[in-house]
Amino acid sequence: MSPSPPTVVEVAVAVHLDKTFHYRVPTHLVDRARPGHRVFIPFGHRRLTGYILGYIEASDSKLKDIIDVLDSDPLWTDNELEFFRWIASYYLYPLGEVLKTALPAGINLQSNKGNAGTDSTISGGRSIKRERFYRPVAAVEAGRQPGSKAIEILEVIREAGDVPAGDLRRRFGQCSPQLKRLEELGLVQMEEREVYRNPFGEEPFERDTPRVLNSQQEGALQHVSAALDSGIFTPFLLHGVTGSGKTEVYLQAIAHALEQGANALVLVPEISLTPQLVRRFRARFESGIAVLHSALSDGERYDEWRRIRRGLARIVIGARSALFAPLERIGIIVVDEEHEASFKQAEGLRYNARDLALVRGRLEKAVVVLGSATPLITSLHAVERGKLTLLPLTERVENRPMPTVTVVQMKGIKETISPQLARALEETLAAGEQSLVFLNRRGFATFLVCGDCGEPLTCPNCSVTLTFHRQRRQSVCHYCDYAVPAPGVCPACGSMEMKELGAGTERVESDLRELLPTAGIVRMDSDTTSGKDSHERLLKRMADRSDDILIGTQMIAKGHDFPGVTLVGVINGEASLNMPDFRSAERTYQLLSQVIGRAGRGELPGRVIIQALNTSHYAIQCAAGHDGQGFYRQELEFRREAGYPPFSFLAALSFSGTSEKAVEDRAESSSRLLAKLKKGLSLRIEILGPAPAPLYRLRGRFRRQILLKSPTRGDLRRLVSAWQSRGDTSATVREIMDIDPVDMM
Repeated sequence: MSPSPPTVVEVAVAVHLDKTFHYRVPTHLVDRARPGHRVFIPFGHRRLTGYILGYIEASDSKLKDIIDVLDSDPLWTDNELEFFRWIASYYLYPLGEVLKTALPAGINLQSNKGNAGTDSTISGGRSIKRERFYRPVAAVEAGRQPGSKAIEILEVIREAGDVPAGDLRRRFGQCSPQLKRLEELGLVQMEEREVYRNPFGEEPFERDTPRVLNSQQEGALQHVSAALDSGIFTPFLLHGVTGSGKTEVYLQAIAHALEQGANALVLVPEISLTPQLVRRFRARFESGIAVLHSALSDGERYDEWRRIRRGLARIVIGARSALFAPLERIGIIVVDEEHEASFKQAEGLRYNARDLALVRGRLEKAVVVLGSATPLITSLHAVERGKLTLLPLTERVENRPMPTVTVVQMKGIKETISPQLARALEETLAAGEQSLVFLNRRGFATFLVCGDCGEPLTCPNCSVTLTFHRQRRQSVCHYCDYAVPAPGVCPACGSMEMKELGAGTERVESDLRELLPTAGIVRMDSDTTSGKDSHERLLKRMADRSDDILIGTQMIAKGHDFPGVTLVGVINGEASLNMPDFRSAERTYQLLSQVIGRAGRGELPGRVIIQALNTSHYAIQCAAGHDGQGFYRQELEFRREAGYPPFSFLAALSFSGTSEKAVEDRAESSSRLLAKLKKGLSLRIEILGPAPAPLYRLRGRFRRQILLKSPTRGDLRRLVSAWQSRGDTSATVREIMDIDPVDMM
């Protein structure tokens, strides 16, 4: 006799408990309950979705039964589960929460109320889209003539052979009666099928062919191709100046991987970069392409996930969450703009997609290409230590020159736009060329201040001033969305004399419309890009030359390729230098270098004007001089002296709550406990804090933080693990541990 099937399974649940659970499998579900499937389970007084990890040997009669199995096919492979387990271990995060993050939103079920053994309202679950298709089945016989519109529809169906109802509606409008009549006459047959929502819409594109590479591009491609042929995990840093043709190297390397039968995963840091990259990939490859990012609807995202899982897409492109794409046989992973902080998830599972791309590449034995014109200091240091192989692209394609850069000292200049930049904008417009103006602050004025008592208008929930938005006639907090009518009344003295200080992108747009009334101007910031496909619509206006000037925040500073842009203006170039973060100089250099690189990418040379008060800082000087090596050396020495990465590893422990005293007490007691654990375990760790967070109050919650810094990752993990296993929690203070923190605010 064959052995009886297993009846107990290990289940992970998306709750903040660092353990898994055991459940019995009823006899009628034994054949369906398999590893990789979701199950509906009783959990305390709720019913939740769980994830079967495997079978176990157990005979505990007190175990609860699973209620139902929710999938017919497994949701992950063994390789993917190994990857998820690695993430849970490294970030010290519950495996069930990792699985929930990795799977598409909306597919899990939970009960809204009621006990596990009673009926309750069930929510969640993603519906599958279905569409009616029509195909011809008979010729028109005498005496069975349909109407004229139905005849037209029938001709289209016969010509196509198989047509979805949606296509017919788009062509003929409301046509259900005609289709019903054609069915009744036996002229067509209807079949309902499952279909995928199309995130690309109906946008046409032209086929593209590989471009001729220069010697440096060819050398980089040969190295990547050889690594692909070897089938060995190989990480590269493609360090190419802006306009050096990194994307073409990606495309041809991916083509090589596809020829080998392997698939490709491409990560980009911003949603706004996805449409342009997708267009280039669709023009080049006929293989299925899927996109994954947060701007998709839940339905579109779920359909893309299913297409990938079923092997219908060989190339996946997306933002950080695309890292979890259920893509098998991965041959190459590309991380474009690898230096971007947006690869780090800021809430929930605080993973870094850039770092995890290397982990997944190692597990899949794939090639990983990290690409950037301004790589992370840690990446360049990894090259020196032999952990990454450098692929340098030091020249722009077709030997185009780097733009000339002028730094304008703004001391004593009250105008937002300097005379030098104003004159350059006028000249560029007169020449029929395009300009880009960058200011990393939205709104009209940075804040309003009382003309009588001098008090600024501040947010009651956050430790920030309110930003004045003239078009909305509001002063708004960009952290909690608190808003008051503007200009308004001073809450301190009741005066109505509110003065505008500072400038945002809305103010720059207003000034430029006054300066250049005939120019076509488009503004791109989070105020103008909240709608679906808004990024793409705005960028298209620059691409087709409908507009002359693009104004925007950091979302316009990288990745975009506008051949018509010959002038870039930077307003308040040193703004990010003032951030209380050890990476502030690095981010300033990166941001300036990236926005400088938007100029002169076509046949005409480019020029850049940077307006700043602190013009002597090495981040600004190195960016203006295209001196990446000089910046790296100065910044590395600062990091070495201060003991920051790459010479240490970090973890940040944050405390927040609505009671200031409770947060302060909890942070202080935690600091004492960490010091005690450190001493008991003899660990080399520096404990900094507790200290108020730079944004001390955020959304009504007071915030304090402790930074842990160690020269070894092992010591840091031992202390954090001991801290998390202490079993001491607070009902009033929220605690969050962030491994490898990026945002220190």
